[in-house]
Amino acid sequence: MGRLTGERRAIAAALLAMYGFLFLVNSLLAPEGWGPVFGSLAGLYGTGFLALVAGYFWARWFVIGLGLSGFMTGAISLFQMGALEPILVFYTATHLSLTLVLWGNGMARGFDGRKEWRERFHLDESATNRLGKSVIRVGVSLPFVLLMALAPKEDAALALLGGGSIVAGVWALTKMRSWALPAMGAGALTLLASTVGAASLVPLSGNVALNLDQVAVGAIGFTLLALAPFVSPVLNFLKSDK
Repeated sequence: MGRLTGERRAIAAALLAMYGFLFLVNSLLAPEGWGPVFGSLAGLYGTGFLALVAGYFWARWFVIGLGLSGFMTGAISLFQMGALEPILVFYTATHLSLTLVLWGNGMARGFDGRKEWRERFHLDESATNRLGKSVIRVGVSLPFVLLMALAPKEDAALALLGGGSIVAGVWALTKMRSWALPAMGAGALTLLASTVGAASLVPLSGNVALNLDQVAVGAIGFTLLALAPFVSPVLNFLKSDK
């Protein structure tokens, strides 16, 4: 599993750079109101590229999550269309590749497998596994969060507040700050509140529309799943504190 780790890392970086560039171009050519959405997605892939190249301990987990997010989005879109649209097939396959090339213990040695960051944050194997599951799920949820927060709609303030809280919480999670969990939880609940009474479909262009109900499920669901690994440790801490 440790073979060709450098080459696999290069492939992942190239895919991240490609999608970052494509989303950046789309942000400049997007219909009115959609520029910030594509621009934020470009920033998301750019962050993954920078983290992977710089060797941040959380980078592999985060990019695996991004790959899974794109794969699920593409696969669901292909299923709904009922046809093998070449662009969607390419999008789905490359995002699956993004996840697969970073999978395995060999790749982990250059990122989350390093001992120095575990010693810095005093994490044992169990705590590291919990953090890894959380960061992967964060990588899955963030594209949906950004879509939910920035897509043009009538009352966008609440969704923007919820998305901002989740993004801040994710940043805090990579810095091992304790306030990351309540920030992400509050953001997910705020996003949920923003869906009450809101229109399900937001026009994109022509006959194409974004289904906010599906986006909300991805954004809220995976954000809450990212918090799930910490529920038991938090409850145990509260019990022991009494």
